[in-house]
Amino acid sequence: MAEAKLLRSFVEVPRDSHFPIQNLPFGVFRRRGQPEDPPRPATAIGDFALDLAAVSAAGLFDGPLLSASPCFRQETLNMFLGLGRPAWKEARATLQKILSADEPVLRDNEALRKNCLVPMSDVEMLLPITVGDYTDFFCSVHHARNCGFIFRGPQTPVNPNWFHLPVGYHGRASSVIISGTDIIRPRGQGHPTGSSQPYFGPSQKLDFELEMAAIVGPGNELGKPIDIADAEDHIFGLVVMNDWSARDIQAWETIPLGPFLGKSFSTSVSPWIVTLDALKPFACEAPKQEPEPLPYLAEKDHINYDIPLEAWIKPKEQSDASIVTKTNFKHMYWTVTQQLAHHTVNGCNLRPGDMFATGTLSGPEPDSLGCLLEITWNGQKEISVGNSTRRFLQDGDEVILTACCKGEDYNVGFGTCTGKIVPSLP
Repeated sequence: MAEAKLLRSFVEVPRDSHFPIQNLPFGVFRRRGQPEDPPRPATAIGDFALDLAAVSAAGLFDGPLLSASPCFRQETLNMFLGLGRPAWKEARATLQKILSADEPVLRDNEALRKNCLVPMSDVEMLLPITVGDYTDFFCSVHHARNCGFIFRGPQTPVNPNWFHLPVGYHGRASSVIISGTDIIRPRGQGHPTGSSQPYFGPSQKLDFELEMAAIVGPGNELGKPIDIADAEDHIFGLVVMNDWSARDIQAWETIPLGPFLGKSFSTSVSPWIVTLDALKPFACEAPKQEPEPLPYLAEKDHINYDIPLEAWIKPKEQSDASIVTKTNFKHMYWTVTQQLAHHTVNGCNLRPGDMFATGTLSGPEPDSLGCLLEITWNGQKEISVGNSTRRFLQDGDEVILTACCKGEDYNVGFGTCTGKIVPSLP
């Protein structure tokens, strides 16, 4: 922490900013109002996006791995992710150097500075990667236990297999969308009442899920698993994710094969990918696992990250958002490295830009539950949202998820992941 604290940028960074020089997350942007311009990779510094295509064109990526690489002249980060951790470290070191307070190359070159630093107010953030595949895990024991109580009762709230492997399912990559995209209320079937036909129509139990997702780096060849000891080298970083859920559709369809239409309609992600290197100062011990995992999941360093997360809801008729939960990534039972090792143990190949999510990140306390399903106990109780009440999301509600690590005099944050519910299509 002490070393990170000493870093300071010539770019003025507000004290409460998520994006100081200690962070430097990666994203992709387009200048606002210029839809014909191609997307460009960037990093965030304070209230600016640093255009990495412009930095590259100026010859400032002069290290052995990036000096001749076209990775920052692409419209997504996939090529950069595929280069692996040595290139990621080289990029981070170069960016921290050229943005530091005592480095003149950008600081003292007004023309170059104006070309490279774009005010956040002038940019439109885009999906930073082409997501080839998306997997959703189920790795919070608190969420798993609560869901078990709600749907199966207290006898066996968590299935025995859950404590031996990270449970997951294959999600829908085509509906992964950037933060700020409206969410159309999905239509589908729900449980029939009595002997009637199943309900069909707009979901009556639309929910958010406060999650994080890991973005895959180089990946592996088909048939060649990634060893748990090497898993970290294949995870570029994390984003905040809202895996929107239609609980009534999900409950009716899930048996026997798992979620389908109740989950596949939209998955929102925050625009900036925060690297594992930036999160290192916030590493903490992960929960003790009992029974001990099988050898392929046993970690020498069993760590999570201390990342506080929040969910807010802003109803259509209100001017302010209201907080509905506070939780933390550190409570997650199965770590992201265990998730990746398990994902590939059968030989499944992961590719640069693939994404796998944690599942809902609920904590142990009543105010740390990561979705309305748990907070309202499947709609059995109402919660206050400003001067309104909610059991599930209503049309016009905007959900705002955020995550931010607190260092000494600096933050390493993710910005926000937002989405507003709009009525179902006729």
